[in-house]
Amino acid sequence: MAETLGFGVIGCGVIGHKHAQEIEQLEGARLVAVADAIPLRAEELGGVHGVDWYEDFHQMLCRPDIDIVNVCTPSGMHADIAIEVAKAGKHVIVEKPIDITLAKADAMIQACRDAGVKLCVISQHRFDPSTVRVKQEIAAGSLGKLILGEAAVNWYRSQGYYDSGDWRGTWALDGGGVLMNQSIHTIDLLQYLMGPVESVHAHTATMAHERIEVEDVATAVVRFKNGALGTIVGTTAAYPGLSARIELFGTTGSAVIDADRLTHLYLMEAPVQRMKHHVETVNLATAEANPNEAVAAAASDPATISDAHRRQFRDMMEAIRENREPLVNGEEGRKGLEIILAIYQSAKTGKTVTLPLV
Repeated sequence: MAETLGFGVIGCGVIGHKHAQEIEQLEGARLVAVADAIPLRAEELGGVHGVDWYEDFHQMLCRPDIDIVNVCTPSGMHADIAIEVAKAGKHVIVEKPIDITLAKADAMIQACRDAGVKLCVISQHRFDPSTVRVKQEIAAGSLGKLILGEAAVNWYRSQGYYDSGDWRGTWALDGGGVLMNQSIHTIDLLQYLMGPVESVHAHTATMAHERIEVEDVATAVVRFKNGALGTIVGTTAAYPGLSARIELFGTTGSAVIDADRLTHLYLMEAPVQRMKHHVETVNLATAEANPNEAVAAAASDPATISDAHRRQFRDMMEAIRENREPLVNGEEGRKGLEIILAIYQSAKTGKTVTLPLV
């Protein structure tokens, strides 16, 4: 394996630009080429980074100087393209969600196994220092027995956002609304920290946007396999967009991750039961002067995303060089999708849905 790994990007929309930008910031990585079915998009992104561009991604896959391909197309196209990438002998990084059906996700996972290539599904916030810290505390038993986990993504997307692409807000290509598109990262973190989900009971609705098929408001009650309870709340109608938030409670501690930052960590230390308190406070002066700047920009603008992608790309590169699985491989990426599909099934039937789905 060459010391420098070559990357190609398929899909030159907002997230494709983000991937290209982060690849160029990585030591030992080189962006080689980009592709998009809309030539103007491919030409634009290729021009920004001074790399070759293609309308037909199959032509790009013939290049021997590409080791990894990032799939950044609409969600319902992920598996079909990733399977072609795997057959070409390239490692695959696929944006969230892995795809929009479990059958397609499983086909992608199997294709990568058969081809002997690595598969990484984007869940970049698993690499945030806040997530890493809380995961360590849970593993060490610092929070005691987990009893409650809550996830909330109260974001805002304008009607113009949905109107900007004919695939947005459709079941066929978006695969869902606020849950599948915006909340999947937070839902993945919830199950990553709290443990596997046993069942969900949910409601979804389209209440604030026009010309979309999918939900812009969703609520779900969750039971985890370890006995803990939880909630999931999501909307793209919370003007001007609040932060994504996870709250975890155990018998000896609690933690809050707000806008990707660990804002509260309370640990009850035995044997004297002394309370240890860790807090990273928001700059209150800034928050009062401009409340919109006190929350994650991604709450209202999907183009504004942290550099956590870069950390996940680095893990994938190390996985290739060390011949190990990336932290978020296909099986891990599938978990969030299954929870969301269970929520949709519950909302449709009005019944509690038990996982795994059959």
